[in-house]
Amino acid sequence: MPRMLDVSDDVRAEIGDEEADRLLVGVSAPGSYDCTSCRTPGDCEQERTSTVLFIGDETAVLAFAHAGCLPSQTVKVTEEQLQGAVRSINADQARPEQQRPAAPEQAPEQAVLGVTSGLLLIAGELHPALVVEPTAPIARPGTAGAGDDFLPLLIEQGFMPVTELASTPSVLHGWSVLVAMGQLHAVLQPGTDGGRPVAWWQAHQPLQVTEGWRTAANKHQQVLMFAAPVGSIGRQPREDLLRDALDKAAAGGQLVAAALPLAGT
Repeated sequence: MPRMLDVSDDVRAEIGDEEADRLLVGVSAPGSYDCTSCRTPGDCEQERTSTVLFIGDETAVLAFAHAGCLPSQTVKVTEEQLQGAVRSINADQARPEQQRPAAPEQAPEQAVLGVTSGLLLIAGELHPALVVEPTAPIARPGTAGAGDDFLPLLIEQGFMPVTELASTPSVLHGWSVLVAMGQLHAVLQPGTDGGRPVAWWQAHQPLQVTEGWRTAANKHQQVLMFAAPVGSIGRQPREDLLRDALDKAAAGGQLVAAALPLAGT
């Protein structure tokens, strides 16, 4: 029986045509696996299955996921994240690929994006949310001014100003929130010239989210992302305090938002 396996062009480009063909004919793919997203069993002979290639600085690991949890794709992660993936994926499923040359280090950012997850009650229903606040003002690329262009830059990308949290924001297509192995990995934005999505924000280490957050994300298949300038929200220890801070930022015209489709569970 042919395997119901999906190998995307991105994954094929990384592992090569020969290995991709071996997967598709069942030579090197396991019949059963633990989904790298939801961690429940799957069977690529009985249900549609995606190949997911986690790419670190020096190595890569090929994993498998239910097609309903993740599409076939490549996911760039740090080497520390990759080693965590190796520990969490069954040894029979983890297939380290040929070592890759270390990527050049990127120049340090002037500001770090702080990301907080929480559940927000909107119109009587709980929604999974991410709140993004930088640690310093964000200047427009190519400028040396002291202004803060964080919100204008996001508005140009399709995020909308929020004056009150009375209804959910509209969906921003092309962006998504990547949840893999039950943890928050990245916020993805469209690539240039229609290319594959790239990380707008990526966790240095995968962030744990609560079971309630994951349940709500699976239910809605989207995550609400709110963004505010530095100093608007702060690190709130409880969800009720986070909601209060968001309400104040919205009332002061210091909040933008969008609903981002969920990638993974």
